[in-house]
Amino acid sequence: MSKNFSYVDYSLYGGAEMCERQMLKFGSEEMFGYDEEFPISCVIIEPLLKKFAEKLGHRDYLGAIMNLGIERSVIGDIFVKDTTAYVFCVDRIAQYIADNLDKIRHTNVKCTIEKGNIEAVAPEKKAVSVVVSSERIDAVVAKLYNMSRSQSIEHFREKKVMVNGRVMENNSYSMKPADVISVRGYGKFIFTGVENETKKGRLKVQLMQYV
Repeated sequence: MSKNFSYVDYSLYGGAEMCERQMLKFGSEEMFGYDEEFPISCVIIEPLLKKFAEKLGHRDYLGAIMNLGIERSVIGDIFVKDTTAYVFCVDRIAQYIADNLDKIRHTNVKCTIEKGNIEAVAPEKKAVSVVVSSERIDAVVAKLYNMSRSQSIEHFREKKVMVNGRVMENNSYSMKPADVISVRGYGKFIFTGVENETKKGRLKVQLMQYV
């Protein structure tokens, strides 16, 4: 839809760099003389007694929140680190979650609310180099995730590959520096560019892989 909004500034944000569920905001400080913050909070969910806590996953946290009668559209990404979950949501629902969510499965929990950058969910990245025949996205995906070219192509057919937040079905797409690529079930990386060409005419490309 971006072409339809070419006359107005807009931005996307989900509460943290790695968030895939994002909020769309129209306008900017340049257009109106002020900037409005995204109305996004982070509800931090921790076990009351860590040593007795169950191993909970994304589905457990989301299910418990949905059981409070909350619509999925007001909940953003959920990051689980050890026994703590970081749930991004719209401001107006954060306090309701904190006040009413006290148990997930058999684990008693406590909730706190934070705004702004949450250090615990800041992504870690490592530099990776791969040698491929071209800058085609299917070649890089196959090499990085140790799969055959046909397996890589199948992920495009199943709409499991995203480029800059959009589904990419064209497996022959030639990547550009700063493209952010995510492959469902495998991970995410940033295409940095071509480092050099080998003697055999292959390309050594640089990536920043999320770990």
